[in-house]
Amino acid sequence: MLRLTTVVASLALLASGQVVGTTMTEQASRTVGGRLTADATMQDLLNHPAFAGFSRMLLPWDDRNYDSRMRLRDIGTLLPYHSHVDPETVVGGLNRMIDDAGQGRQVFYDFYTDDDKKKEPARANTGLFFLRGKPGAPFAVIAPGGGFSYVGSVHEGFPYAVAISRQGYNAFVLKYRVGAGGAVATRDLAAAVSYIFRHARTLAVSTRGYSLWGSSAGARMAAAIGSHGVARFDADDVPGPSAVVMAYTGHSEYSPREPPTFVVVGERDGIASPAVMERRVEALRKTGAAVEFHRYPDVGHGFGPGVGTSAEGWIDRAVKFWETSIR
Repeated sequence: MLRLTTVVASLALLASGQVVGTTMTEQASRTVGGRLTADATMQDLLNHPAFAGFSRMLLPWDDRNYDSRMRLRDIGTLLPYHSHVDPETVVGGLNRMIDDAGQGRQVFYDFYTDDDKKKEPARANTGLFFLRGKPGAPFAVIAPGGGFSYVGSVHEGFPYAVAISRQGYNAFVLKYRVGAGGAVATRDLAAAVSYIFRHARTLAVSTRGYSLWGSSAGARMAAAIGSHGVARFDADDVPGPSAVVMAYTGHSEYSPREPPTFVVVGERDGIASPAVMERRVEALRKTGAAVEFHRYPDVGHGFGPGVGTSAEGWIDRAVKFWETSIR
């Protein structure tokens, strides 16, 4: 964890405009008091002191070099499976973590040990971002999508966590391994849940009534653990989620006993067919599971928080659904 004095001093340097090769006027348009704006560049993000040591985990791709001059307002071009990417919402999620780091709160956690990473080096590309709610409140773990090729946390991870934490709940955003398919990614999610249970006291979260959230590929992961439990995926034998929140996925598998499930999809989704999702919803209802389903008009795949679309506000509705399952 960064020392508070280092973070505060570095944020003051950014705010003063004293950055090599950058004039005060240029820096002022990109950062305000150390916080990012939509005009900030990839370099501003990757070099920000609040994210020292893990800044690349914020961004979607593990295997590419980013254009240091790209503005955050153009970050949607890095997310080919996503739509309706709102730069101000992206920046808001990043700034929430900058604010937390500036107050001495740890933002990023490794859930694999150094020995784990030696055994499987790709585990170095994993971690949990933590946006705190009320101490002792239940937690949500959010698995963003990206076709198991990248992790779209900036669009459907951090913005979700901001909305969830504003309602007092603790929210974790998962950075999982990509390029190895859904089974490996789901094991990462299970390992992350196990880590939170083992460190619940230190993290100041309740393990009662936690929820799993996922979008697209991430929804497949969340739903799989909801169906089969955490231990099924080489992790600890801890309770399954009290609720699963799944957005726009073609995942159709289910088990005889399913947790309460909240489902959203856009009518124009050409990747995750609304009809496929509706069939799974009906199957879940036949098992006796509580299900709430929303199909939004004029929206395609990967809409994330749905800012500016008919889906806007769905996260708050999903939180209310989750609340009914906490016991």
